[in-house]
Order: sequence, then C-alpha cells, then structure tokens
Amino acid sequence: MKETVTGLVLTYNGERLLEKCLKSLDFCDELLVVDSESSDRTREIAEKCGARVIVNPWPGPVDQFKLALSEITTTWVVSLDQDEFLTDELRGNIVSKLSKKEHVAGYYTPRSSFYFNRFMKHSGWYPDYLFRVFRLGKMEVTASGAHYHFTPRGETLKLEGDILHYPYESFEQHMEKINYYAEEGAKSLREKGRKGGLVRGLLHAKMKFIKLYLLKLGFLDGKAGFYNALAGFYYTFQKYIRVEETEKWGGE
Repeated sequence: MKETVTGLVLTYNGERLLEKCLKSLDFCDELLVVDSESSDRTREIAEKCGARVIVNPWPGPVDQFKLALSEITTTWVVSLDQDEFLTDELRGNIVSKLSKKEHVAGYYTPRSSFYFNRFMKHSGWYPDYLFRVFRLGKMEVTASGAHYHFTPRGETLKLEGDILHYPYESFEQHMEKINYYAEEGAKSLREKGRKGGLVRGLLHAKMKFIKLYLLKLGFLDGKAGFYNALAGFYYTFQKYIRVEETEKWGGE
C-alpha cells in the first residue's frame, strides 16, 4: 500500500515565495494551505498550484497547526513555512525514504537560511535540523513566544539535502519581524515571571552578541554574521526592556 503524504503550509501574505514553496512539494498526494486572511495574492497562488485552501484568522501557531492537522488524512505530512522550499536533493530523499516504509515517527531535515548576501554556514544558523517530515499523529506542536516547535513522538532519522529558507526580503523587513518577535518574547518572559529592565537587557543582549558572533563562529559569515549578531543584540535588548515597560503599564 502506497504511503500517502500531504504538503502543509501555513500562510499570511506569503506571495513572495509561495509558488516556489508549493512546487517543491508537488510530489505530495495533497497540498493544504491554511491562510490567516492574507490581503495579497497568497490564496490565488495556492489555488493555482492545486492546493486546498482553508482560511482561518490567526489564533497562534499551536491552534493553527492543530486545525491544519485535523484536516489531513494522509499517512505522512511534509510541513514548510511560506518562505521555504525543498532542494532537489532533499525532495528526492524524502520520496525515497517514504517508499521504504521505515517504522519511524519522522525525519529531521537540515535548513539553510539566506541572510544579507549569503547562505549562513555558522552563527547558529546551520545545519538547523528541523522535524518537518512526520507521520500524522506522531508530532506535537508547541510554541515559545512567536516561534513554534515540532516534537516527535517516537524514533527519528535524519535526511540529507536542505530546506532553503529566505526569511527576510530586506533589512527593513527584518526590523519589522524583530519588533514582532521582541513583543512576543516579552510576553513570554512576563508569563514566566521573569524580570526586565536596562541592566538585564544590556547583559542578556551582550551575551547574545557574544554567543552569535564568537561562540557560534558568526565572524566566519563575514558582514552577514556581524549584522546578524547586532540584530540579535537589538532583539534581546528590546525584549527585556519591554518586560519592564509592561510591568510599569500593568501597575498603573
């Protein structure tokens, strides 16, 4: 019996790379796109690529993925973000592995991300193994701040070949995302009872820069590594001072 598979993508204003993303998944028996009320051509592109589209206001990553998974009936799921696509090598390896019917919960895949002028090879960005190929029912999704995480329920293996990731179209867009991530990160810290403030913000931001640029060898990524480490400093500082801001507003 053939192992059936669904290609899953959650979207919001993802017209930039969605067609490339979905075409890299066209070996799947079904393509499912769950869209959070995009205002661009996202849904039009998804339908053109043959995807089944469900529109649902964004409830957060955990609930959106739960909704998506409840709509899937295939044995396997390959999940990508709207700014990612499979290399031919990884695509071929997924097809090959699924045909072998191995008794595993799923497969981790390396992800290579482009930043400024290169695919980052250091800075904590690579190989960035992610659990993106899994049996339906053998994955649990959790979230921390603005970021989601897939945890396998069972044994796993690794695949060769990369997911290619283009997270930012420009520095402007990166700053917009940092603003969002810092706000969500501050909320997460507050929920955990963590304190913010200037001193904590500077200390944690400094350690973030050191981690990214020195410990994670970001200096080997050239200008991109330096810019990324500075962005990490700024994000971390913003997160901690926003906790203090929230505390002050909440106390008035």
